[in-house]
Amino acid sequence: MIKVLIVEDEIPAQINLKKLIDRHCPDSHIVMTLTSVSATTRWLEENPDGADVIFMDVELSDGICFEIFERVNINAHVIITTAYDNYAIDAFKVKSVDYLLKPIVGDDLSRAWERCRELMEAKNSAKLETLLDMISQVSQPQNKEYKKRFIVKAGEKIVITPVDEIAYCYSEDKSTYAVSRNGACRLLDYSLDMVQEMLDPRIFFRISRSYIVSINSIENISKHLGTRLKLQLIPHTDAEVVVSRSRTSDFLEWLDNN
Repeated sequence: MIKVLIVEDEIPAQINLKKLIDRHCPDSHIVMTLTSVSATTRWLEENPDGADVIFMDVELSDGICFEIFERVNINAHVIITTAYDNYAIDAFKVKSVDYLLKPIVGDDLSRAWERCRELMEAKNSAKLETLLDMISQVSQPQNKEYKKRFIVKAGEKIVITPVDEIAYCYSEDKSTYAVSRNGACRLLDYSLDMVQEMLDPRIFFRISRSYIVSINSIENISKHLGTRLKLQLIPHTDAEVVVSRSRTSDFLEWLDNN
């Protein structure tokens, strides 16, 4: 429901406006009716988001409504209602949505209401787009540093294995191995899950519970048991390297984007 604030000091005009709003603005909910500049200023200060639309008479019990704009920031869309036509320029200056002359006609009220609804929908759409963009930026690592090399033991030696030389990694018997393009196989001190987090996802893809492959290691791809895919890797391995059924779609998208 769209929250409505009425600022009107004449009781008959209040009653008439409420009837018109009920008749022509079915998605409205009148939250408050005020009669003065001071009361409206105080209410808006205490309820900055308390109203979506304000129907505001010009001449109030203690002054002119435009004084309110000088005292408090108004977030709602304002529709000026008055019996006089000489306030139009002032209404324009405060960026009111519409300027309705009393006695207010239903068609004029409907037009002004629809204009407010369109403005709110456009604002909400922009907010949603901004929010989704923020979520997207937060959910993706910003300038994340991925591992550049692994330092592993090979007998009595310490061997440095650059990540850009790794063709694929696999797990076997609770151990994790990295295979370089030259065929060297090194035992890593990490689980395959940990290795996955260390590698750049633009270059490496986790195709199954047992394998992470570099895009540069894939020699060819063939269909395997329905929708699954079988990979031929370089360097070659006697093991059957298959993309999990649940990962096939993401794998194909990864190939296409990289």
